Amino acid sequence: MSNLLVLGGSGRTGAHVLAYAERRGHRVRALVRNPDTVRAPAGVELVQGTPANIDDIRRAAEGTEGVISVLNNSRASDNPWARPVSPPMFMTTAARHTLTVMGEQGIRRIVLTSTQGAGDDWARLNPLVKAFIKLSNIKSGFEDHTGVDQVIRASSGIDWTLARAVALTDKQADGPVRAAEAGTEKPGARINRADLAQFLVQTIEDDAWTRKAPVVWNTRG
Repeated sequence: MSNLLVLGGSGRTGAHVLAYAERRGHRVRALVRNPDTVRAPAGVELVQGTPANIDDIRRAAEGTEGVISVLNNSRASDNPWARPVSPPMFMTTAARHTLTVMGEQGIRRIVLTSTQGAGDDWARLNPLVKAFIKLSNIKSGFEDHTGVDQVIRASSGIDWTLARAVALTDKQADGPVRAAEAGTEKPGARINRADLAQFLVQTIEDDAWTRKAPVVWNTRG
C-alpha cells in the first residue's frame, strides 16, 4: 500500500506519522486545517480542510488506498482539567464521515489511534482511574474514543484496526513496542508518540491486527 491519507497530521503524534510514512516510501497526503503551520517532509501533500466536513475528506481521499487517523479530542492544555476545545464527539463524527467516504471510493483499510479504556476495555480500568477520568475533562476524550470504537465496529466491508495506546509521552523513539489484545497481558504504563507512529504505519503496511483493537505500549522507559 503506497498511497496513504493521514487525518490528524498536524498533531504531535501525527507529525511522526507523516515523517515515518514518507521515509518508508509511501505517497502521503494529510488533511489539515492550516497547511502553513504544519511541519511536514517535502514529499507530503497537505490538503486544507477539516475531517468534520465530509466533502473535505472526499477531496483528500481521492486516489488513496488506506487511511491512518491520529485525530484527538483536544483540550486547551495537557492539564486534565483544561477545557475541551474540540467540538463534542469530534472524532466520532470524523470517523463516521471517513467510513462513508471509504465506502464511496472503495478504500478498505483504516488504522486509528484509540486509547486504553475505550469501548469494552473500560471495564478493565482501575476503579481509581475511572473515578479520575469521570471527575476531570479527560472524560470528553474517553467518550469520544468510545464513540469511534462503536462506529468502527459497526462498519461493514472495512478492514479496521483500533490501536489503543496507553499514556502518551513526547520522548524520543525508545522501543520496543508491544501490542496485545486487551485482557491478555498487563500493558506498560506509557508509549512515546514516535514509536506509536511507527506502529500505526507498520500495521497498515503489514495488514496486521485486522478488525482488532490491541493495546499498545513501550516495554521499557
